Amino acid sequence: MNETMVCAVGRVATQPVYREMASGPSARFRLAVTARYWDREKNMWTDGHTNFFTVWANRQLATNTAASLTVGEPVIVQGRLKVRTDVREGQSWTSADIDAVAIGHDLAWGTSAFRRGGKPDTAPAPTQSEPNWETPQEDSPDQAGASAQQPPEAAVLT
Repeated sequence: MNETMVCAVGRVATQPVYREMASGPSARFRLAVTARYWDREKNMWTDGHTNFFTVWANRQLATNTAASLTVGEPVIVQGRLKVRTDVREGQSWTSADIDAVAIGHDLAWGTSAFRRGGKPDTAPAPTQSEPNWETPQEDSPDQAGASAQQPPEAAVLT
């Protein structure tokens, strides 16, 4: 209930690792988040400290993450922050994980083409076919002749 939700903007630091688990698909990758600040003495932007997070994605988000992300791409991750402390070989280790709810490309750095993921066809087939909105209606002979002579316009997506 009282979870810490964060939004981290950074770059993919490791190639996403995809696994099929008993509970469903899972993917993880490391996210590098570097603070930048204006250095008045140098009169330029300077990189600050870099924080690394392990981002975990589950179910359909895991499948889409593995298919969409590569190392170096700018991304925005929203999810639940989980900080863990562990003792390994006598040393204390602290790690910060993000259990992702949403992951997307940061469009401030470039463009992205969204494609809806395919779902298995579990719904019954419709009994009545949908109308074809691409086919012109032939109300009068004049309209039918004019539309048959003109080639269809190409749609351009950018």
